[in-house]
Amino acid sequence: MLEEIAARGKPTITVPEAPVSELGVHDDVVGTGSEVEPHATVTVHYVGVGQETGKQFDASWDRGQPISFSLDGVIPGWGQGLVGMLEGGRRTLVIPAHLAYGARPPTPAILANETLVFVVDLVSID
Repeated sequence: MLEEIAARGKPTITVPEAPVSELGVHDDVVGTGSEVEPHATVTVHYVGVGQETGKQFDASWDRGQPISFSLDGVIPGWGQGLVGMLEGGRRTLVIPAHLAYGARPPTPAILANETLVFVVDLVSID
């Protein structure tokens, strides 16, 4: 799957004009592999952009390798938004602040109470 995802390359992100109040999930590319279950551990490539600033604050693509994590150890928008995704797919998550970092973001690159937009490529379910 990683070769297929690498061939697609780093995605560009379309940011909504206004903050959102509910989690938005859109499959840009439907995968062909196994389906993510709740509490799974996954390996992904991703790009994250703040809705208000329109600026990228993080991207595994820029580090040159995907990252692995448990859905139980990430922000709720990821934990909920990746469930049901198929390996090899690309999904856009538009995450309201209350399912992201709320008033306490981990970096100054993310504003307090900012909607976040991620494009996530699912490399594998571990």
